[in-house]
Amino acid sequence: MSTDQPVRVTRKFKLIWGVANLGNSMISGVFAALLPIFYQDYLGLSARWIGLASLIYAIWNALNDPLFGYISDNTRSKLGRRVPYMRFTAPFLALTFILVWMAPAEAEQPAIFWWMLVTMLLFDTCYTIIGLVYSALLPEISESDSVRNDLQISSGLFGLLGLLLGFLIPDFFRPKLGADPNLMPLRLAMIAVGVLAALMIIATSLKVKERPEFTKVDQPIGIWDSIRFTLSSRSFIILVLANFMSILMSSLVMGTVFYLADYVVHVSTIILLASIFIPLMIGVPCTKFFTNRWGVVGGHQIMLLIAAVSLIAIMVVPTTLIPFCLALAGFGLAGPQTLTNVLFAQVADEDETRSGVRREGSFFGINALITKPAQSLAIALIPWILETTNFIARKTNLGQMATDQPESAIQGIKILSGLIPGLAVLAGAIILIFYPLRGDYLRTIQQKVLEMHTEKRNLLLQQKPE
Repeated sequence: MSTDQPVRVTRKFKLIWGVANLGNSMISGVFAALLPIFYQDYLGLSARWIGLASLIYAIWNALNDPLFGYISDNTRSKLGRRVPYMRFTAPFLALTFILVWMAPAEAEQPAIFWWMLVTMLLFDTCYTIIGLVYSALLPEISESDSVRNDLQISSGLFGLLGLLLGFLIPDFFRPKLGADPNLMPLRLAMIAVGVLAALMIIATSLKVKERPEFTKVDQPIGIWDSIRFTLSSRSFIILVLANFMSILMSSLVMGTVFYLADYVVHVSTIILLASIFIPLMIGVPCTKFFTNRWGVVGGHQIMLLIAAVSLIAIMVVPTTLIPFCLALAGFGLAGPQTLTNVLFAQVADEDETRSGVRREGSFFGINALITKPAQSLAIALIPWILETTNFIARKTNLGQMATDQPESAIQGIKILSGLIPGLAVLAGAIILIFYPLRGDYLRTIQQKVLEMHTEKRNLLLQQKPE
């Protein structure tokens, strides 16, 4: 019987691991929640321009993610394959994020469009680099699903705190009903967010060390072999399709929370955010129970079903019960928040038994190629459905929030925040029925990976000079 054991990590390491996601998620929370309302409602950019920017943004995503994933996998440096990109990209992430919110408010529509497009592309490039290498580091740290889940719980809890701050901070500083529409306080807050997030990412990169056997023993494979191994993985294709649905769901829910608070429920955004994020924070450590009982993929499916039913219910329940629906959905959303990367780690393990090398970057890169268009789709859907349902924007209402929206606009907001994301996440749970990495087959893969890593460590020792 093999004595190979997966790598274990300390509590301190788990804490350090989560800090980077606090910064990254704070930035992504602001971007997801504020971008649609900032450019459509505050700056008055039409849905046509926003839709065009979203389309170009999606094409750019299709180019940069898989390319950088392959580059990361094949990087050989003293600091490793992932950490250098994470550390030295962080300042540029802060700069490009800040520029997104500096569009000239009184400019003509084409000028605002170009500002939105260029800054989005620059920001997304930096965000892609950091998010990809951070995700790719997880499977390399340990072979154990339990350890990976623990790291994802830390990352998830810090990430949720970051997302919550990403919603709360702009809500404190954005223009309110009857207030001066001056955007300067909001812009100053965005500068602070960008700088703070970059410092957190750098702090983690200074503490996390990569395993040298994956840099010094594994030999890079060619780009065509990399593409072939990636796209021939049935496990990967099924998982990435389900992940597309989860990302579409989360992008729509996060992108419409201000609309839902301002125009449907008529409560402070903080109340709705608390309804989502408190159950999410409770749900993240609860994923341990679901995975112990039903396995990683089974627990993931159950939590997706909880979220799906709760979101769809927004269409039919009384307005006063919408926060309750969001709370149940928030608990269910802890599944994709925590377990998706654990499933991708399983996919990378299976691939290592086929290709012989660790290629997490390629998987996360192709995943982004397929799933990031879901974010662009959400960005385009929100203004298109709102315009179709006769939503009255501030810019067309003398700069003031139109509290008396037509019923069609109210239904449009409910469709965007409830029906469409609910159906998407339901589809994701159904797709995962066909995910093959479970039971005896998964255990066989995990044991083989442990044996391969022992062999690679032995080869690394043989390379060291006596």
